[in-house]
Amino acid sequence: MLSGDAPARAFGFSLRRAGPGEAEIEMTVSQAGLNVFGTCHGGVLFTLADTAFSIACNSHGRQSVAQQCSITFVRPVRPGDRLIAHALERCRTSRTAIYDCTVANAADGRIVAEFRGHSRTIADTMPA
Repeated sequence: MLSGDAPARAFGFSLRRAGPGEAEIEMTVSQAGLNVFGTCHGGVLFTLADTAFSIACNSHGRQSVAQQCSITFVRPVRPGDRLIAHALERCRTSRTAIYDCTVANAADGRIVAEFRGHSRTIADTMPA
């Protein structure tokens, strides 16, 4: 999933681990990811969480996409901070699922954002 994802490559996301209904990815915040205030842009944090969510919801081998997502930004992130996004399946039916993703600073474990995503399965197999 990461190799075919242009934003993930651009921001330097790397996979830490993945399993059924779960994924953990990480990144280091670069200058390219900063907003006008010198902190990590919310769109970058959303993209990190959304990517972990995408890996988790597609981990069952069925093509799934985001149906609805929300994020709460808890504290600012500085350039050079290493972030870990951990997505975890909360519930799943035949076509929909809900995932929570916590984004934390790797240095101290403090939560910087909380994300919730609802997925929709659109095909029973992954594209070739």
